[in-house]
Amino acid sequence: MPFHKYIFTPRLLKEYDGSRDNYEPGTLEKYGDQLLTALNLMWSFSYYTSPILVSILYRRGYFVAESVGPFAKVTTGLGLLVAMSLCMRGLGRSMNTVYVRFAETLENARRSSDRCGAPKAALRRYDFDFEQWPVDYTVKGGSRKTVAQRNKNFWISSLPCQIAAYVAIHTFGIRMIYPGSVRLLQSYVEPMLIEGRTKLVTQCNGQRNKVKTADGNEIDTIVVDNRNKSANGKTLVICSEGNASFYEIGIMSTPLDLKYSVLGWNHPGFAGSSGRPYPDQDQNAIDAVLQFAIRELGFKPENIILYGWSIGGYSTLYAASQYPEVKGVVLDATFDDVLQLALPRMPEQISNIVKIAVRDYVNLNNTELIVRYNGPVLLIRRTEDEIICSEDANLGTNRGNFLLISMLKYRFPNILKPEQETYAKELLSKPVDFIKDVPEQYCMSLLMSYLNDNGNNGTSRSYPIEIGAEYTTEQRNSMVKFLIKKYLADFKSTHCTPLPEEFFQTPWEIPTETDYVFT
Repeated sequence: MPFHKYIFTPRLLKEYDGSRDNYEPGTLEKYGDQLLTALNLMWSFSYYTSPILVSILYRRGYFVAESVGPFAKVTTGLGLLVAMSLCMRGLGRSMNTVYVRFAETLENARRSSDRCGAPKAALRRYDFDFEQWPVDYTVKGGSRKTVAQRNKNFWISSLPCQIAAYVAIHTFGIRMIYPGSVRLLQSYVEPMLIEGRTKLVTQCNGQRNKVKTADGNEIDTIVVDNRNKSANGKTLVICSEGNASFYEIGIMSTPLDLKYSVLGWNHPGFAGSSGRPYPDQDQNAIDAVLQFAIRELGFKPENIILYGWSIGGYSTLYAASQYPEVKGVVLDATFDDVLQLALPRMPEQISNIVKIAVRDYVNLNNTELIVRYNGPVLLIRRTEDEIICSEDANLGTNRGNFLLISMLKYRFPNILKPEQETYAKELLSKPVDFIKDVPEQYCMSLLMSYLNDNGNNGTSRSYPIEIGAEYTTEQRNSMVKFLIKKYLADFKSTHCTPLPEEFFQTPWEIPTETDYVFT
């Protein structure tokens, strides 16, 4: 390979051959990379602080004709430093036999279109900058229809708030909502990400893949296929991470411990995934992941469980609304509407700007999505959650409560009357274990009898169910307790505690008439 090609080949992080912990670059490559990293950090810092820097430079009189010469000298010096660093790096790589072997493997894999062929298999022995990983799957045809953000009618009086909201979201706002997209944070956690990927590849036989979305983003994914290793392996769990989490160190561990097949992916802008985690890009990303799982990996939708943690619940529920035939949805520590979490944490003086910013650009409204999916759902609530509660140490303000109530109101409208909604909020202000005297057999018999009499054959895929129109208050209250116990599981922990195996369960589904025995 010519020397100049080594300048722009990717940074090699690791070779999975068991002989070394990490790839050790030579002196020239090492110092060339360090200089480029330092310059990149300086550029990032200057970019984010540019309004302040420009203001300081302007006040000190640097924006005059006499300053052109000094600015040109500084720019030329930085350019020469970058060129020197690139040459040092390229020369060092060309002299390293391990890197030369990697570069040849990468070139062979780029020429191959077979994801499972020998060239790609050889490439998977290496961990390197994912930006230059060859695409393994491209979405075929158009993407599913994305959920559009809601735009209010334009009023001239609201123009200042509209401008402020737009600027806020497209600068620091999206990074506050998704801090995992901040490069500085990613640089800090990179050693942990490498370690996590190494464990997934070497211990779990995971395969990393690049999936290209309908809008051109490239999503970093990894799949652990256990179909030939366990009964649970026939079911694929697709994991959607939180706003500062990555598949390398995220929620994949729980279903993996249970021997499921598992597919993890990183949000746009997270680690190896390109783009930004705006809702439309995130929707296209999870849609591409589902298409990859179904069309390329060969999993049927009815054998797929969608598992979302925290803000990943939005990605999960969007996917469920687009693929309603999936086996079930597990939502861990998620919320009903991100606006209800944003408002209490922002100054009241800018509440109008916050409302416009969220509703028009980052409308993560799970309440609107959960009623579009009629399959089995399990909500896991963390009783000491400090993130999802709008008031500290107040379980009654956990936004998962309101998501559950919204779902029950849609699915069982005659059960969740206003009086029962208040009763449900009262029950949910305490741990589920405090809900006593649940007449489960009685409530199940009422439900099955209604479905049998109304020709639904006991299927839960045809909501809303109009059961309860003639029920007494006592009967409705009993059904409320029964439904809460079926759809909700409490885990005594904070927001970021790893989920124990016993809490990850296949969501409850109303059995068919043939599966249920009346007693």
